[in-house]
Amino acid sequence: MAARAMWKGQLRLSLVSIPVELFSATRSGAAISFRQIHKPSGKPIHYEKVVEGIGPVDVDDIVKGYEYEDDKYVLLEPEEVDSIKLETKKTLELVQFVEVGDISPLDFDKPYYLVPADELAEDAYRVVRDALRKSNKVGLGQLTLRGREYLAAVKPCGDGLLLETLRYADELRKADPMFSEISGKKAEKELLDVATALIEKKTAPFDADAFKDNYAAALKELVKRKMKGKSARVAVEEGERPQKRGDNVVDLMAALKKSLEGGEGKKPQTKAQSSSRRGRRKSA
Repeated sequence: MAARAMWKGQLRLSLVSIPVELFSATRSGAAISFRQIHKPSGKPIHYEKVVEGIGPVDVDDIVKGYEYEDDKYVLLEPEEVDSIKLETKKTLELVQFVEVGDISPLDFDKPYYLVPADELAEDAYRVVRDALRKSNKVGLGQLTLRGREYLAAVKPCGDGLLLETLRYADELRKADPMFSEISGKKAEKELLDVATALIEKKTAPFDADAFKDNYAAALKELVKRKMKGKSARVAVEEGERPQKRGDNVVDLMAALKKSLEGGEGKKPQTKAQSSSRRGRRKSA
């Protein structure tokens, strides 16, 4: 099935408007989803919209309500919400440009592919893409998506453009209260040197295929066994328990050196390795 555009509109740079379409860059198909089941009957659980003292209600009788005080609401009709006129419903204007590294990772929310709507739009689209790449800049703008106006960053991605929605400043918690009890004391040089050497040893180009969702794979195996009528027991292999907090520098140094020498434990499985091991288990 062809991907469905989540948003269609214009990407505007000054006086240049480019017809574009927005597609989600992520998918949830790989995740395991479950239905809630009524065990005695084996039937799925359904949810009804109910009002206390009234019971189930018709969907057409439901409107949006904003609670301005406890149990006091301002009611908004669907037509009133739809009547709000925002240019960002149909236009994403790049109003500012920043250096690629100026945006904190905390600010990024969700990625989307921004593509030209047709062949006629490709020339101008390529100009914007290549200009951003040459200048090493990210374009900022806003667009309305799923009933909300998002701050968005646009940057080159391969042959196209990647749009990432950003969190507004008031959506982020301050880090200081979280880290306030952590001592500002610097790490000891000898420990730091060994830890740095370990990091260098394990440094490699990022490859998402080298990592496997072990929990999802285990759930799939569990479902397969249940379908065959076999036991539902799952043996969870516990890793080594962490050392209690303390100032035992000798133990920490030993652990770091052991990792550096090659005793770092399990490495992330590749898909090929995982399939090979499953094949050996089946043949056995």
